[in-house]
Amino acid sequence: MTLLVLFLVGLAVGATTVLFGFGGGFVTVPIILIVDASRGGDAVRIAVATSALVMVVNAVIATASTRRSTLKHLRGRRVLFVLLALGGAAGATAALFVPDTVPRWGFVAYIAVTVVDLLLRPGFLPRRVTLEPAREVAGRGLPNAWGAPIGTISSFLGVGGSVMTVPMMRRSGMELSLAASLANPLTIAIATPAMMVAFAFGGEVASGPGLVGTVDVASALALLAGAAPVIVLLRRRPPRIPEAVHGWAYVALLVVAATTVALTG
Repeated sequence: MTLLVLFLVGLAVGATTVLFGFGGGFVTVPIILIVDASRGGDAVRIAVATSALVMVVNAVIATASTRRSTLKHLRGRRVLFVLLALGGAAGATAALFVPDTVPRWGFVAYIAVTVVDLLLRPGFLPRRVTLEPAREVAGRGLPNAWGAPIGTISSFLGVGGSVMTVPMMRRSGMELSLAASLANPLTIAIATPAMMVAFAFGGEVASGPGLVGTVDVASALALLAGAAPVIVLLRRRPPRIPEAVHGWAYVALLVVAATTVALTG
């Protein structure tokens, strides 16, 4: 029954990956915390590590299904990708050794601050946004210097980076749908080293049935089984969502994710 529930949740994971750039972190972390609650303090580390695996696979599928004309806006950003990857490895390593309350409540606090920022600071919600050509804003919205901190915070909390990269690109004048598409390859850069750290070293801090390192493989596969076909379908037939609805839905999902993690604490 648990695997069936995870498969159904995976459908939502696939939708958020395409529509909001969430490679799965904001859905995966809360649901794995619930599924693995019996593992005690290790549950949050397992949730963060499992999130990394789900995000890598989903982001790869989403990126492979994205038009080349969209992905070209990230050409020449090699330094950004390298710094994101280094930060991803550092954050994942740190998450293995801190008390479980740190990433758990860090996740809640991080999203809470982000939600307040999105609501109060102009630029994300469409009320006073002037959209500009994507080519002009893709570089300006994500300075290379932000790569390491984005990667570190994102992998430490298991969120994949989209909650930082999407608002930054959005505030530069980019349409939310385009920012969400570009968030997927950026997530690959962060989550891949985080996943490798979890597989290689997670077994030293957590062990149990069904775990490889700190990754709950069976749960991850169930989520991915639901997510993958949804990603392909929505990439082939992308829905047209008004900017206002898209923006408010993004904020609402953050609130739901933070609330779920807080309640499982």
